[in-house]
Amino acid sequence: MIQGSLVALVTPMHDDGSVDYDAYARLIEWHIASGTDALVVMGTTGESPTLDMGEHNDVVSFAVKTAAGRIPVIAGTGGNSTQEAIELTRHAKAVGADASLQVVPYYNKPTQEGLYQHFKAVTEAVDIPIILYNVPGRTVADLKNDTVLRLAQLPNVVGLKDATGDIARAIDLLRRLPAVVGDKPFAVYSGNDDSALALMLVGGAGVISVTANLMPREMHEMAAAACSGNAAAARVLNDRLMPLHQKLFCEPNPVAPKWALYRMGKIGSHIRLPLTVLSRENQVVVEQAMREAGVPF
Repeated sequence: MIQGSLVALVTPMHDDGSVDYDAYARLIEWHIASGTDALVVMGTTGESPTLDMGEHNDVVSFAVKTAAGRIPVIAGTGGNSTQEAIELTRHAKAVGADASLQVVPYYNKPTQEGLYQHFKAVTEAVDIPIILYNVPGRTVADLKNDTVLRLAQLPNVVGLKDATGDIARAIDLLRRLPAVVGDKPFAVYSGNDDSALALMLVGGAGVISVTANLMPREMHEMAAAACSGNAAAARVLNDRLMPLHQKLFCEPNPVAPKWALYRMGKIGSHIRLPLTVLSRENQVVVEQAMREAGVPF
Protein backbone atom coordinates (compact mmCIF):
# COMPACT_ATOMS: atom_id res chain seq x y z
CA MET A 1 0.00 0.00 0.00
CA ILE A 2 1.31 3.43 -0.97
CA GLN A 3 0.97 5.87 1.92
CA GLY A 4 1.58 9.57 2.35
CA SER A 5 1.60 12.46 -0.10
CA LEU A 6 0.86 11.45 -3.68
CA VAL A 7 1.20 14.49 -5.93
CA ALA A 8 -1.50 15.11 -8.55
CA LEU A 9 1.12 16.29 -11.01
CA VAL A 10 0.56 19.14 -13.46
CA THR A 11 1.52 18.75 -17.12
CA PRO A 12 3.87 21.61 -18.18
CA MET A 13 3.30 22.99 -21.67
CA HIS A 14 5.11 25.17 -24.18
CA ASP A 15 3.47 28.34 -25.50
CA ASP A 16 2.19 26.39 -28.51
CA GLY A 17 0.38 23.95 -26.22
CA SER A 18 2.73 20.99 -26.69
CA VAL A 19 3.93 19.12 -23.62
CA ASP A 20 7.18 20.50 -22.18
CA TYR A 21 8.98 17.28 -21.34
CA ASP A 22 12.13 19.01 -20.11
CA ALA A 23 10.11 20.88 -17.45
CA TYR A 24 8.19 17.69 -16.70
CA ALA A 25 11.42 15.81 -16.02
CA ARG A 26 12.62 18.59 -13.72
CA LEU A 27 9.34 18.44 -11.75
CA ILE A 28 9.65 14.67 -11.34
CA GLU A 29 13.25 14.96 -10.12
CA TRP A 30 12.21 17.69 -7.66
CA HIS A 31 9.45 15.52 -6.24
CA ILE A 32 11.74 12.54 -5.85
CA ALA A 33 14.33 14.70 -4.05
CA SER A 34 11.61 16.24 -1.85
CA GLY A 35 10.23 12.94 -0.57
CA THR A 36 6.92 12.83 -2.45
CA ASP A 37 5.54 9.33 -1.96
CA ALA A 38 4.09 8.76 -5.45
CA LEU A 39 3.38 10.55 -8.72
CA VAL A 40 -0.19 10.63 -10.00
CA VAL A 41 -0.04 11.59 -13.67
CA MET A 42 -2.76 12.31 -16.21
CA GLY A 43 -5.41 13.10 -13.64
CA THR A 44 -7.55 16.23 -13.46
CA THR A 45 -4.54 18.33 -12.43
CA GLY A 46 -2.59 16.91 -15.37
CA GLU A 47 -5.20 18.24 -17.83
CA SER A 48 -6.15 14.77 -19.01
CA PRO A 49 -9.45 15.97 -20.57
CA THR A 50 -7.60 18.07 -23.17
CA LEU A 51 -4.81 15.65 -24.13
CA ASP A 52 -5.61 13.19 -26.88
CA MET A 53 -5.01 9.48 -26.36
CA GLY A 54 -1.59 9.53 -27.98
CA GLU A 55 -0.41 12.45 -25.87
CA HIS A 56 -1.92 10.85 -22.76
CA ASN A 57 0.00 7.62 -23.37
CA ASP A 58 3.21 9.50 -24.15
CA VAL A 59 3.03 11.42 -20.85
CA VAL A 60 2.47 8.23 -18.87
CA SER A 61 5.36 6.51 -20.66
CA PHE A 62 7.66 9.48 -20.02
CA ALA A 63 6.78 9.67 -16.33
CA VAL A 64 7.46 5.96 -15.82
CA LYS A 65 10.75 6.15 -17.72
CA THR A 66 11.89 9.27 -15.85
CA ALA A 67 10.92 7.94 -12.42
CA ALA A 68 12.83 4.74 -13.27
CA GLY A 69 11.47 2.82 -10.29
CA ARG A 70 12.60 5.42 -7.74
CA ILE A 71 9.02 6.44 -6.94
CA PRO A 72 5.68 4.77 -7.76
CA VAL A 73 3.79 6.14 -10.77
CA ILE A 74 0.00 5.98 -10.74
CA ALA A 75 -1.52 6.65 -14.15
CA GLY A 76 -4.90 8.26 -14.57
CA THR A 77 -6.49 5.96 -17.14
CA GLY A 78 -10.21 6.28 -16.50
CA GLY A 79 -12.90 7.57 -18.81
CA ASN A 80 -16.60 7.63 -19.50
CA SER A 81 -16.10 5.03 -22.23
CA THR A 82 -15.35 1.64 -20.71
CA GLN A 83 -13.41 0.51 -23.78
CA GLU A 84 -11.29 3.67 -23.80
CA ALA A 85 -10.53 3.20 -20.09
CA ILE A 86 -9.42 -0.36 -20.83
CA GLU A 87 -7.16 0.77 -23.69
CA LEU A 88 -5.53 3.50 -21.62
CA THR A 89 -5.05 1.09 -18.72
CA ARG A 90 -3.51 -1.56 -20.97
CA HIS A 91 -0.96 0.97 -22.14
CA ALA A 92 -0.14 2.05 -18.58
CA LYS A 93 0.38 -1.58 -17.60
CA ALA A 94 2.57 -2.23 -20.65
CA VAL A 95 4.93 0.67 -19.96
CA GLY A 96 5.34 -0.18 -16.28
CA ALA A 97 2.99 2.07 -14.31
CA ASP A 98 2.58 0.84 -10.74
CA ALA A 99 -1.17 1.41 -10.55
CA SER A 100 -4.14 2.95 -12.35
CA LEU A 101 -6.39 5.73 -11.09
CA GLN A 102 -9.90 5.12 -12.45
CA VAL A 103 -12.26 8.08 -12.34
CA VAL A 104 -16.02 7.55 -12.10
CA PRO A 105 -17.43 7.82 -15.64
CA TYR A 106 -18.55 11.38 -16.20
CA TYR A 107 -21.41 13.02 -18.13
CA ASN A 108 -23.33 9.84 -19.01
CA LYS A 109 -24.57 9.39 -15.39
CA PRO A 110 -24.45 5.61 -14.91
CA THR A 111 -26.36 3.84 -12.15
CA GLN A 112 -24.53 2.16 -9.26
CA GLU A 113 -24.81 -1.14 -11.13
CA GLY A 114 -23.39 0.53 -14.23
CA LEU A 115 -20.48 1.87 -12.21
CA TYR A 116 -19.81 -1.56 -10.74
CA GLN A 117 -19.87 -3.25 -14.14
CA HIS A 118 -17.66 -0.54 -15.68
CA PHE A 119 -14.90 -0.92 -13.10
CA LYS A 120 -15.28 -4.71 -13.06
CA ALA A 121 -14.73 -4.80 -16.83
CA VAL A 122 -11.51 -2.79 -16.48
CA THR A 123 -10.21 -5.06 -13.71
CA GLU A 124 -10.94 -8.17 -15.77
CA ALA A 125 -9.24 -6.74 -18.86
CA VAL A 126 -6.01 -5.49 -17.22
CA ASP A 127 -4.10 -7.01 -14.31
CA ILE A 128 -2.91 -3.85 -12.59
CA PRO A 129 -3.68 -2.40 -9.14
CA ILE A 130 -6.64 -0.04 -9.50
CA ILE A 131 -7.53 2.94 -7.32
CA LEU A 132 -11.09 4.15 -7.75
CA TYR A 133 -11.63 7.91 -8.00
CA ASN A 134 -14.89 9.43 -6.80
CA VAL A 135 -15.29 13.14 -7.55
CA PRO A 136 -19.02 13.80 -7.93
CA GLY A 137 -18.48 17.55 -8.17
CA ARG A 138 -16.98 16.92 -11.62
CA THR A 139 -18.56 13.65 -12.74
CA VAL A 140 -22.14 14.14 -11.45
CA ALA A 141 -22.31 10.39 -10.79
CA ASP A 142 -21.45 9.49 -7.19
CA LEU A 143 -19.82 6.18 -6.29
CA LYS A 144 -21.66 5.19 -3.11
CA ASN A 145 -19.97 3.37 -0.22
CA ASP A 146 -21.99 0.21 -0.85
CA THR A 147 -20.65 0.07 -4.40
CA VAL A 148 -17.09 0.76 -3.22
CA LEU A 149 -17.42 -2.19 -0.84
CA ARG A 150 -18.59 -4.43 -3.70
CA LEU A 151 -15.67 -3.32 -5.85
CA ALA A 152 -13.17 -3.70 -2.99
CA GLN A 153 -13.78 -7.44 -3.16
CA LEU A 154 -12.30 -7.60 -6.67
CA PRO A 155 -8.67 -8.78 -6.46
CA ASN A 156 -6.93 -5.80 -8.06
CA VAL A 157 -9.08 -2.97 -6.69
CA VAL A 158 -6.75 -1.64 -4.00
CA GLY A 159 -7.99 1.80 -3.03
CA LEU A 160 -10.23 4.83 -3.36
CA LYS A 161 -9.49 8.50 -3.94
CA ASP A 162 -12.37 10.18 -2.13
CA ALA A 163 -12.90 13.74 -3.34
CA THR A 164 -16.29 14.22 -1.68
CA GLY A 165 -14.80 16.03 1.33
CA ASP A 166 -17.31 14.16 3.51
CA ILE A 167 -15.36 12.89 6.52
CA ALA A 168 -18.37 11.14 8.07
CA ARG A 169 -18.82 9.20 4.85
CA ALA A 170 -15.14 8.22 4.83
CA ILE A 171 -15.35 7.08 8.46
CA ASP A 172 -18.33 4.89 7.58
CA LEU A 173 -16.38 3.31 4.70
CA LEU A 174 -13.27 2.71 6.80
CA ARG A 175 -15.41 1.16 9.55
CA ARG A 176 -17.07 -1.28 7.15
CA LEU A 177 -14.06 -2.23 5.02
CA PRO A 178 -12.44 -4.88 7.28
CA ALA A 179 -15.51 -7.10 7.23
CA VAL A 180 -15.44 -7.05 3.42
CA VAL A 181 -11.75 -7.18 2.47
CA GLY A 182 -10.28 -9.03 5.47
CA ASP A 183 -6.48 -8.83 5.37
CA LYS A 184 -6.37 -7.44 1.85
CA PRO A 185 -4.83 -3.94 1.83
CA PHE A 186 -7.26 -1.26 0.70
CA ALA A 187 -6.22 2.39 0.89
CA VAL A 188 -8.54 5.36 1.22
CA TYR A 189 -6.91 8.59 0.03
CA SER A 190 -8.23 12.09 0.39
CA GLY A 191 -8.83 13.88 -2.88
CA ASN A 192 -9.15 17.20 -1.07
CA ASP A 193 -6.15 18.92 0.48
CA ASP A 194 -8.21 20.93 2.96
CA SER A 195 -9.76 17.83 4.60
CA ALA A 196 -6.82 15.46 4.09
CA LEU A 197 -5.48 15.79 7.63
CA ALA A 198 -8.81 14.79 9.13
CA LEU A 199 -9.15 11.79 6.82
CA MET A 200 -5.66 10.53 7.58
CA LEU A 201 -6.20 10.86 11.33
CA VAL A 202 -9.26 8.59 11.14
CA GLY A 203 -7.46 5.91 9.13
CA GLY A 204 -6.90 7.23 5.62
CA ALA A 205 -3.69 6.21 3.87
CA GLY A 206 -2.75 9.61 2.49
CA VAL A 207 -3.70 12.36 0.10
CA ILE A 208 -3.59 12.78 -3.67
CA SER A 209 -2.53 16.37 -3.42
CA VAL A 210 -2.63 19.53 -5.51
CA THR A 211 -0.77 21.54 -2.85
CA ALA A 212 2.15 19.11 -3.17
CA ASN A 213 2.87 20.60 -6.59
CA LEU A 214 4.16 23.72 -4.79
CA MET A 215 5.38 22.35 -1.45
CA PRO A 216 6.25 18.68 -1.90
CA ARG A 217 8.54 18.36 1.13
CA GLU A 218 6.04 19.92 3.51
CA MET A 219 3.14 17.82 2.19
CA HIS A 220 5.22 14.67 2.57
CA GLU A 221 6.13 15.57 6.15
CA MET A 222 2.54 16.49 7.04
CA ALA A 223 1.17 13.25 5.60
CA ALA A 224 3.88 11.17 7.28
CA ALA A 225 3.08 12.72 10.65
CA ALA A 226 -0.66 12.24 10.20
CA CYS A 227 -0.39 8.63 9.03
CA SER A 228 1.84 7.81 12.01
CA GLY A 229 -0.68 9.34 14.43
CA ASN A 230 1.39 12.40 15.32
CA ALA A 231 -1.56 14.78 15.16
CA ALA A 232 0.23 17.71 16.79
CA ALA A 233 3.09 17.79 14.30
CA ALA A 234 0.74 17.20 11.38
CA ARG A 235 -1.49 20.06 12.48
CA VAL A 236 1.40 22.54 12.68
CA LEU A 237 2.40 21.72 9.11
CA ASN A 238 -1.18 21.67 7.86
CA ASP A 239 -1.90 25.06 9.39
CA ARG A 240 0.97 26.49 7.36
CA LEU A 241 -0.29 24.83 4.19
CA MET A 242 -3.97 25.72 4.63
CA PRO A 243 -3.84 28.98 2.60
CA LEU A 244 -2.71 26.89 -0.40
CA HIS A 245 -5.28 24.16 0.28
CA GLN A 246 -7.97 26.81 0.02
CA LYS A 247 -6.76 29.34 -2.55
CA LEU A 248 -5.39 26.95 -5.17
CA PHE A 249 -9.03 26.25 -6.00
CA CYS A 250 -10.06 29.89 -6.51
CA GLU A 251 -10.48 28.94 -10.17
CA PRO A 252 -11.03 25.46 -11.62
CA ASN A 253 -8.08 23.13 -11.06
CA PRO A 254 -5.36 23.19 -12.43
CA VAL A 255 -5.52 26.90 -13.33
CA ALA A 256 -4.08 28.21 -10.05
CA PRO A 257 -1.38 25.56 -9.37
CA LYS A 258 -0.04 25.85 -12.91
CA TRP A 259 0.17 29.64 -12.60
CA ALA A 260 1.82 29.33 -9.17
CA LEU A 261 4.47 26.98 -10.59
CA TYR A 262 5.00 29.47 -13.42
CA ARG A 263 5.41 32.22 -10.80
CA MET A 264 8.01 30.00 -9.10
CA GLY A 265 9.92 29.70 -12.39
CA LYS A 266 9.40 25.94 -12.69
CA ILE A 267 7.11 25.75 -15.76
CA GLY A 268 5.70 27.93 -18.52
CA SER A 269 2.36 29.64 -18.20
CA HIS A 270 0.39 27.79 -20.89
CA ILE A 271 -2.83 25.97 -20.10
CA ARG A 272 -5.11 24.43 -22.70
CA LEU A 273 -8.53 25.73 -23.59
CA PRO A 274 -11.25 25.71 -22.42
CA LEU A 275 -9.28 26.65 -19.29
CA THR A 276 -7.49 30.00 -19.34
CA VAL A 277 -4.59 31.52 -17.42
CA LEU A 278 -5.37 32.64 -13.87
CA SER A 279 -7.10 36.02 -13.80
CA ARG A 280 -5.15 39.05 -12.55
CA GLU A 281 -7.55 39.36 -9.64
CA ASN A 282 -6.85 35.83 -8.48
CA GLN A 283 -3.12 36.09 -9.14
CA VAL A 284 -3.07 38.48 -6.19
CA VAL A 285 -5.03 35.97 -4.11
CA VAL A 286 -2.71 33.07 -4.97
CA GLU A 287 0.45 35.12 -4.42
CA GLN A 288 -0.79 36.06 -0.94
CA ALA A 289 -1.45 32.39 -0.14
CA MET A 290 2.02 31.50 -1.38
CA ARG A 291 3.56 34.12 0.90
CA GLU A 292 1.56 32.91 3.90
CA ALA A 293 2.68 29.32 3.30
CA GLY A 294 6.31 30.30 2.70
CA VAL A 295 6.50 29.25 -0.95
CA PRO A 296 9.73 30.60 -2.51
CA PHE A 297 9.08 32.73 -5.58
